Amino acid sequence: MKIGIVRERQEGERRIAVSPDSIKRYKAADLEVMVERGAGANAAMPDADLEAAGASLVDDAEKVFAEADILLKVRRPTGDEMARLRQGQVLVGALEPYTNKEQVKAYAGKGAIAFALELLPRTTRAQAMDILSSQANLAGYRAVIDSAAAYARVMPMMMTAAGTVTPAKIFIVGAGVAGLQAIATARRLGAVVSATDVRPAARQEVESLGAKFVGHVPEDAAGSGGYARALTPEEQKKQAEMVADHVKSQDIVITTAQIPGRTAPRIISGEMVRSMRPGSVIFDLAAESGGNVEGSVAGDTVETEQGARIIGARDIASSIAPATSLLYAKNLSNFVNLLIDPETKGLKIDLDDDLIKGTLLTKDGEVVHAAFAESDQGAK
Repeated sequence: MKIGIVRERQEGERRIAVSPDSIKRYKAADLEVMVERGAGANAAMPDADLEAAGASLVDDAEKVFAEADILLKVRRPTGDEMARLRQGQVLVGALEPYTNKEQVKAYAGKGAIAFALELLPRTTRAQAMDILSSQANLAGYRAVIDSAAAYARVMPMMMTAAGTVTPAKIFIVGAGVAGLQAIATARRLGAVVSATDVRPAARQEVESLGAKFVGHVPEDAAGSGGYARALTPEEQKKQAEMVADHVKSQDIVITTAQIPGRTAPRIISGEMVRSMRPGSVIFDLAAESGGNVEGSVAGDTVETEQGARIIGARDIASSIAPATSLLYAKNLSNFVNLLIDPETKGLKIDLDDDLIKGTLLTKDGEVVHAAFAESDQGAK
């Protein structure tokens, strides 16, 4: 069996789907690894390091597509890459199926066996393969660092002979993986941190990190898969009133609320933005999926008339590719281990495995995932 990795060609993508450590793991499992030259250049993984770990370097992506049994990707294939997919070839990565349903049908049309790891069930067993959590963790860290860089004051309280500088007040909206890491990072930098979430379990998680929990939490707000359910209009009103009252006293607001396959909920209104003091910073980690903040633009910083800044995140995981690639590669290697028969070293698609079934999009020329099968028109 050959594992293939090509250089990512989506604009702005710097990560790589393999690392020296994961290459060694594949080699230990008697799998060959072939990598396109330069694939890790933007993630601080030079060809020499990948080759030293046991990978075979090839000069072009076409050869990887032609020979690899399993293709590992960070982002979904481009048009040129789709043309090179072969029947029976396994594709594993973050394939963004909810927003690219036509491409899901195209995988079936090519006869590819496609796995979208964003669809992993939220179970304990899946944690080692959870690409959403591993990337969100580091994204939450980077959101605080970027916000601190844009904030023209200091984060911790500083006592000097000339006087005392008060600490920054940071409000984290959403206490999922990214939000909790943002809380922890902001606390380490010495800020006074508060946070909100609509899931009942979030209060204890927030307070365990030393932050103040604020907000209205319905007892039955926990939804499926670890995400919050949609709030009722009355609950939305109460939450909005609380957020509006709290935001106006904050120096930095970081929003992290996202739901896979859906537009990010609007939480910070234009009126809330206008209530913030000059010099304050709002960081919208959900800007690429619709935005939690009114007026945010993915990949841009918007200056408001009141002197606040709205930073719209874009490719944030890619911006720290040397770190995020290591975790992503480990996630993928753990998942690939499920696809390999330990005795024959051949491909094994066990549909009784909930992790396999939960992520499998296409097989035998058909869209097989329940969430997308109804869109399969003429894919065979």
